[in-house]
Amino acid sequence: MFEYHGWVTISETPGVDADDALLHRAVERVRRKLAELGDYHLQDLRWMNGRPALHLAGFVNHRGSWGGRILDLYGQVARLAPGSYGLLYVHDDEDAFHGDDFRVYRMARGQVTEHTDPFLTPVSQATEDPYFADG
Repeated sequence: MFEYHGWVTISETPGVDADDALLHRAVERVRRKLAELGDYHLQDLRWMNGRPALHLAGFVNHRGSWGGRILDLYGQVARLAPGSYGLLYVHDDEDAFHGDDFRVYRMARGQVTEHTDPFLTPVSQATEDPYFADG
């Protein structure tokens, strides 16, 4: 199972001097990328209290192309609106190296970095009862 949950506060620049026209253009570029991705799971881009926010979440049986597309979208948002910041949590139980981990993709200042989540990793111990085989 490939599971993901994320959010991004969209900003065109990490600077304190915001340009509303640039911000609106950045949001429209992100909206177009979401349209290209297609409406498969939760994809919510809206303005709240004058700030644009993106929320993503979903579950697919296998990472396949969809998982790669979600991770690529996250990186594209960082490039399109380099002042944006947020977190994307991913659990891919078929990942050969991190199958029992939640991975966290941190977006800040136009960069996305990958980290191990300290709260739900290892997933099997944090979220599941132990399995005891009869015998």
